[in-house]
Amino acid sequence: MIPRLGDDPGAPFPPPEEALPRPDGLLAWGGDLSRERLLRAYGQGIFPWYSEDEPILWWTPARRCVLRTANFHVSRRLGRLLRQDRIEVTADRDFPGVLAGCATARDGTWITPEMAVAFTELHRAGDAHSFEAWRDGELVGGLYGVALGRMFFGESMYSAADNASKVVMARLCAVLDDWGFSWLDCQVPSPHLYRLGAETIPRERFLQGVRERAALPFAAESWTDRFADTLATS
Repeated sequence: MIPRLGDDPGAPFPPPEEALPRPDGLLAWGGDLSRERLLRAYGQGIFPWYSEDEPILWWTPARRCVLRTANFHVSRRLGRLLRQDRIEVTADRDFPGVLAGCATARDGTWITPEMAVAFTELHRAGDAHSFEAWRDGELVGGLYGVALGRMFFGESMYSAADNASKVVMARLCAVLDDWGFSWLDCQVPSPHLYRLGAETIPRERFLQGVRERAALPFAAESWTDRFADTLATS
């Protein structure tokens, strides 16, 4: 039996090392998706992931997929796309659009209406951010996630045009690296993420890295102008 979280948003999570080995990383269930609880969860390397017909489930896998922002792999094809500059990348210009794109990109999405409301609230508070890919004025892909100090936790991404999400990832990693965000949490590994340069590390090492990076100050605010200024000078 996994423990149920208390109703108080400040109620503690179980220690991450008590997460189940199968399914890998399942730690607790219940609680809510309040800003207080979500930020505490991310600060402890825990994230919510569940389907609409399930209770809220909280996870912290034994090995974590991390992308070092300075090590993002730019293939020859992606390099050509970046030089052509046909896809414009922005920050926090259309959070609802990116959220909707991620939610409809695949069947059986875990972005439930409850999750959408919660992450929209985080966005309004300056904790969650979206990164948009635009082509000819049309939104063709994007990514969103949560920032805590100088740690960025990627949540989901999608493409409605070839390689749009890769262009977003490349621009995002370059900017995050410039800002001192050395890690981008990718949660669960995939061949696609490995090709981009991601790696898996033990949970204990990941948690230590999160504590160190989350303690580094960075303003919780819209990143629209700051992101654009950094891209323009890079």
